[in-house]
Amino acid sequence: MSQHFLLSRQAKTLSLATVFRMSDEAAETVFAKLRWADTDGAPVCPLCGGLDAYDCRRPNGAPRFRCRACAKDFSITSGTLFASHKLPLRMYLAAIAIFCNEVKGKSMLAMSRDLGLSYKAAFVLCHKMREAMAQEMRNRTLGGEGKIAEVDGGYFGGYSKPANLRENRVDRRLAENRTGKRKVVVIIRERDGNSLPAVFRSEAAAVSFIRSHVKPGTVVNADEAKSWDGLHARFEMRRINHKEAYSLDGACTNWAEEYFSRLRRAEVGHHHHISGPYLLRYAQEAAWREDSRRVANGEQTTRVAALAMARKPSVDFCGYWQRHIAA
Repeated sequence: MSQHFLLSRQAKTLSLATVFRMSDEAAETVFAKLRWADTDGAPVCPLCGGLDAYDCRRPNGAPRFRCRACAKDFSITSGTLFASHKLPLRMYLAAIAIFCNEVKGKSMLAMSRDLGLSYKAAFVLCHKMREAMAQEMRNRTLGGEGKIAEVDGGYFGGYSKPANLRENRVDRRLAENRTGKRKVVVIIRERDGNSLPAVFRSEAAAVSFIRSHVKPGTVVNADEAKSWDGLHARFEMRRINHKEAYSLDGACTNWAEEYFSRLRRAEVGHHHHISGPYLLRYAQEAAWREDSRRVANGEQTTRVAALAMARKPSVDFCGYWQRHIAA
């Protein structure tokens, strides 16, 4: 039996001990080279694009640069996902490494304990990393001529607690007895390729999304749900009735089911409840982890840090601390 990738030496190229042994200057160099890769870490003014900037650190030692062209101050994280950060960059690098090392997700309570942060700070930080992961999925299209993609849906949230007495209990499967908060995560997964999740009220509402993100010529595999009948007009379809088999005559949705296995285990084992406005971010995180399951942890950490440096301030949490928005 072959060795699992996560047990191999190739999977472990970065340890937390290495990150915590780093000096703050070394961590700053890592982030600078990720943000300004074209200049090998030399600062570039985010306001005017000037290349002539000099170091003028704050009195507390926090890194800061001043552009000679426009006389404006900026830092390594100015205008990025980690803008206005309060912790040393070494802590952010450690947080990304911890986050990536968890193959099914990281509890934000555990992250707050690991780094000595408040739960609120860990909550915002983890969601910013999920937002960075989602950058890789922007405008993504899957499949193509001769390729196979699988689609499936899984429902999350909207839990209705049953009444204590049996005679007071209702059938929670009926629409009139639901909370209205339950939503479906729909996943499009290309075999031996990437994944793309989205959140809808029902599976039927995802048909137009699938049509616009799956290329013509793709062979689409789906289960027996009537929601997917509308895809037959555009794609060659292979349907599998799970009441009869998991795989039959070349049709299966096992790749999509693998994704939901990861997302369900993250929900049950780490987060315990994922729904509402954050459900899409958790779904995108699970898709990123599934697509990166055979990527070394050091490369995963570098990728997330680079995505955070390339991303503008958070659309979900910019102003969260000041209560400018209701995140």
